[in-house]
Amino acid sequence: MILVTGATGNIGSALLKELHASGAGPLRGLTRDASRAVFPGGVEAVEGDFAQPASLKPALRGVRSLFLVSRLGSDAEILEAASQAGVEHVVLVSSITVQTHPHLGPAGENLAVEQLLKASGMAWTILRPTQFASNALMWAASIRGHETVRAPYAETALPTIHPADIAAVARVSLTEPGHHGRTYALTGPEPVTARQQVEAIAAELGREVPFAEISRRQAHAQMAAVFGAEAAEAVLDVTGGDVNDELLMVRDTVAQITGTPARPFQQWASENADTFR
Repeated sequence: MILVTGATGNIGSALLKELHASGAGPLRGLTRDASRAVFPGGVEAVEGDFAQPASLKPALRGVRSLFLVSRLGSDAEILEAASQAGVEHVVLVSSITVQTHPHLGPAGENLAVEQLLKASGMAWTILRPTQFASNALMWAASIRGHETVRAPYAETALPTIHPADIAAVARVSLTEPGHHGRTYALTGPEPVTARQQVEAIAAELGREVPFAEISRRQAHAQMAAVFGAEAAEAVLDVTGGDVNDELLMVRDTVAQITGTPARPFQQWASENADTFR
């Protein structure tokens, strides 16, 4: 039994499809509301809430392998519950900032979860992806409203990754030998700037989408209202304010592990164009 947490999210939903298509199973998807979950046929939908680790016990019953996104609840309690349930292997989604920006608060929190997993006694595989292509969804309302997209660091090009590529690496890590005790830094196939991302979306829509670069101060004011000041500072550092060669590096890890090249941002834009119409 494989349990996929965050099963309705960008990575989890893609992972369930990958696992189902590959014939892996039995499969179980964790969601807050099983009645609203739309999973591939044969996938068991179970309810649970990361904020209440005790609620995960039924979902963990009989599970051999667990897919877990970090920092969505009390990771110490979640990992303890998994260990007590007899889970043998955990594939954890962490962040590439653990190695590129270890001084930032969120990176330190991700590292702490990694260390908890390593000390748990369960086998582990750690995925450290870079910026998600799906982060572009933050512009969806502006684009649908034919408004100007405003973003800082317009010309900083990061090797943005398609969430489905994270899922593909997770699927291999969960179902094939040789991945226990491994840590994988994951990126997309090429650097892409915020301006280029908006241009790619515009191309799929067949119309112009106005774009304007804003200052860090302006961006911080907007983001702090949603995420808090410290988180806003961290996000702005890793999206252009404090980039380094390791963050900008394109890695071929996805292709090495899955046998298929990483998907370009243009593909993500094409697959999600209706969200922006």
